[in-house]
Amino acid sequence: MDSHADYSSVTTGGPGPRRKATRAVIAGAVVLAAVAGGAYAAGVGPFDRDTGPDPAAGKQARAFLADWAAGRVESAAGRTTSPGTAQRVLDSFTAGLDIDEPELTAKPATETGDGTVAVPFTARMPVTGLGTWTYESKLPLREQGDGSWKVDWRLSLVHPRLSDTEKFRLEREETEPPEVTDRDGTRLTGDAFPSLAPLMTRLAGGSGKDSGARGAIRLVDRTTGEVERTEASFGAKTVRTDKGPVPTTLDADWQSAAEKALASRAGGKNAALVALRIDDGEILAVANSPSTGFNRALSGTYAPGSTWKIVTSSALLIEDAVAPDDVVDCPKYLTVGKKFQNVELSEHPGATFRKDFTESCNTAFISLRDRLDDGQLGDVARTYFGVGQEWHVGAPTYDGSVPVPKDETEKAASMIGQGRVQANPLIMASVTATAVSGTFHQPSLTAGNEDGTRTTPLPRGVVTQLRAMLRATVTDGTAKVLSDLPGEIGAKTGTAEVSDDQDNNGWLVAHRGNVAVACVVEEGVTGGGSAGPIVHSLLSAIPDDSA
Repeated sequence: MDSHADYSSVTTGGPGPRRKATRAVIAGAVVLAAVAGGAYAAGVGPFDRDTGPDPAAGKQARAFLADWAAGRVESAAGRTTSPGTAQRVLDSFTAGLDIDEPELTAKPATETGDGTVAVPFTARMPVTGLGTWTYESKLPLREQGDGSWKVDWRLSLVHPRLSDTEKFRLEREETEPPEVTDRDGTRLTGDAFPSLAPLMTRLAGGSGKDSGARGAIRLVDRTTGEVERTEASFGAKTVRTDKGPVPTTLDADWQSAAEKALASRAGGKNAALVALRIDDGEILAVANSPSTGFNRALSGTYAPGSTWKIVTSSALLIEDAVAPDDVVDCPKYLTVGKKFQNVELSEHPGATFRKDFTESCNTAFISLRDRLDDGQLGDVARTYFGVGQEWHVGAPTYDGSVPVPKDETEKAASMIGQGRVQANPLIMASVTATAVSGTFHQPSLTAGNEDGTRTTPLPRGVVTQLRAMLRATVTDGTAKVLSDLPGEIGAKTGTAEVSDDQDNNGWLVAHRGNVAVACVVEEGVTGGGSAGPIVHSLLSAIPDDSA
């Protein structure tokens, strides 16, 4: 079975047929959305700023990582000194280990002394149905005769222990998905609710990030198959012994409406949506398009774009650094290390801060950056919104990150939800719920989850101002797509840059009654035009007094 191109394989144990390794479908937009659509991390997008011994070497390394992450394997291989071998290895590695949508984050380049430049990187490899395998590796780059740089191909750059004599094997312990019910006891099945199918086995072990299906990645001898070490283990240490149903916080009506909204309005694009209760954080719906594979809604890493202005506005209002009626000019462009602009080059001379919010003016928000300390945006996100703390939802989640900006350009980007700010629909639905209620509630999918978060309620005056601005965004701003719906709906749109060769991601968050919703559409161009119709479809299908 071994061949020179066979660098990983899959085996299964326990009941059920042998799992056949299939080619993982890699959707680059989620991967690249890790930071400003991943463009900042990979260094190929609008916030690219080369540093290191030779900027061209670092740029080539990040371009290689971006191509690999996005599934552009042929392009990645073409950036190496051995394109044919590199393409075979990269294909085999991701397919054989059922890796879907890697996240590859470059670190600063260093000189090695042997004529190459090394670019370390962190690899986060989501193994379908199990969890994420995280490890560190590095790319060696060598200058070519024409002055260009290429990745000096070797097996160890994929993983330090991958070699001609050793490879990786994925072993799964197959388990039957448990019976799952919604909050009213209605049975939920993967057939009726396709987005829930990948979550079913994760609920088998009860609550927690390591519940459900089990498996491991082993390093094995290429000839004998003998296991030399375990690289990663996944799943609960204990398995449910009772056969009773697993109760969830989901609502069958909301889940059904969410799945139908994505199916009918996402236009075939990768998209995700979360709806949750404002008063307690209980999740009513989790939907993904496509419904199989990576759970973008809970585990995606995206730049939240202008929906993040909810958090930025909170920080400014808490500090009394601006008031809704203050004039904060909104020009087309503002240069802070790089030229920032508004969507469609809009401008609003003499605009108030309220109008800047409702029209989603990037330049106005960036102009206020000096009114916050460098780490203040992250502190507010963590202290009041729980972002970046460890959440125990009942299924694997990514809980957000707001690093202290490295320079003024990154600080400017962070003000508008770009730079290295990372979130997903679960986080942004929770952010919306916190903004309009004033109190963070750890989201939950199952009962009895540990809650180790520590947050502070938002000042009531800030909550009142946020609610008014969110409502005005629907009645007079960029979220007018929801204005014909009944109920006091508030919303915020978002457009997040991904990279120079990809369309922007589209976002929309909204609240109505006791429910907050967040939706992202990869390469949706604008939030109102892509995520807006999805949220409109969802809210149209559910009575406004539901939940």
